[in-house]
Amino acid sequence: MSMFKWDVVNPAPGQPVAPSQRLPWGKTIGVGAQHVVAMFGATFVFPLVMGLDPNLAIMFSGICTILFLLITSNKVPSYLGTSASFVGGVLAIRAQGGDSSDVTGAIMVAGLVLLLVGVLVHFAGSGVVHKVLPPAVTGAVVMLIGFNLAPVVANIYWPQDQWVALLTAVFMVCAAVLLPGFWARIAVLLALVFGYLLSWLFDGIFGPITSVLGGATEATEHDRVSMAGVKAADWIGLPSGTLGDGVDVVHGPSFSMTFILLVLPGVIALIAENTGHVKAVAEMTGDDLDPYMGKALGADGFATALSSAFGGSPTTTYAENIGVMGATKVYSTAAYYVAALVAILLGLCPKFGAIVNATPGGVLGGITVVLYGMIGLIGAKIWVENRVDFGNPVNLVGLAAGLIVGIGNVTLKITDDFSLTGIALGTILVIVLYHLVNWGSRGDTETGAYEVTRAL
Repeated sequence: MSMFKWDVVNPAPGQPVAPSQRLPWGKTIGVGAQHVVAMFGATFVFPLVMGLDPNLAIMFSGICTILFLLITSNKVPSYLGTSASFVGGVLAIRAQGGDSSDVTGAIMVAGLVLLLVGVLVHFAGSGVVHKVLPPAVTGAVVMLIGFNLAPVVANIYWPQDQWVALLTAVFMVCAAVLLPGFWARIAVLLALVFGYLLSWLFDGIFGPITSVLGGATEATEHDRVSMAGVKAADWIGLPSGTLGDGVDVVHGPSFSMTFILLVLPGVIALIAENTGHVKAVAEMTGDDLDPYMGKALGADGFATALSSAFGGSPTTTYAENIGVMGATKVYSTAAYYVAALVAILLGLCPKFGAIVNATPGGVLGGITVVLYGMIGLIGAKIWVENRVDFGNPVNLVGLAAGLIVGIGNVTLKITDDFSLTGIALGTILVIVLYHLVNWGSRGDTETGAYEVTRAL
């Protein structure tokens, strides 16, 4: 059967629709639109905070989703949105003087590494990855990636408009936990709209604000919301123009080993994220997706490398869209093709991208203060779900130093031109020290049942 031929069904509400099935096209388009809304907020926010173009990001999210579906033979219904796992590494690159081409070059290498991991998992099985990156290590790396970003909120976004940031953060938290079903899953998008409208309202009531805009060094008086770029943008066109650092929106990558090491820890987070998402989809659909685990990892790696080759953002499977499937019980891959095509069309509307680029800094402050904390706490979630025992010194001591180094942004200067900082150094220490301590103990590395051979 052709991958593009689905069995048409029209079940009663609440009855599942399998990946190989689809609803009538009208309903399929409606479900596809829900997937666009679900991925929208985060897919736009993360390119903004990384200094990349949101229009290009959403266009490649559509392209990469189609590639992912093709590579996984339409067996793993998922949407590829912008990954948050690289945000910390990207901001570290920029802090060390790197520009957007350095960012996309480092991300491209990380994507290729993930592609190779996918090939390894496909042929050797997932046990290899679990042995090198057990839950204790994976959780620690994800945690330090998230919490390393705290100074970005504190020093860049929050000071631009502290009251808008605070109110936006409160709204996002309330929306995520108090709104019903689907609305809670699009809390990022709702917070984006809320903060935008609040900033516009504050401009009308209180007038311009005096603060330091992102990238500036001195405070200036400015409106919270500026529509100048929106008015100048075309309705239809390919992503173009220049980014905030002067690099073209569509650009080729450049490569530096120092910068590559800063983003490679993101690969570990993506392995954990993708593996968890594939398992979640398998549980919902009732299909055995283990044979497609390697393909899913490789497809995400290839998609990330492809996107970054043109200046786009890194990608990952999105929990938001998996949540939509859980709520609707519609697992049809046809709906994801619809969502991907809509995303590509939105990416071809420069005026739409200009609206997103005009998002006030205070709004980003409110959203990122929640999102960055959530990234860090996902690391703790990995520990809890896998019952990592911190009464065991192998876990407690083996991870401690790497966490503090990563979160505290500690630097190890190796030569005048090469140093390891923050996330990169913390990840290396987490992996090396964990296995070093484990090597000196006896036990099963996967279950965490260790017997430490000397008192600590």
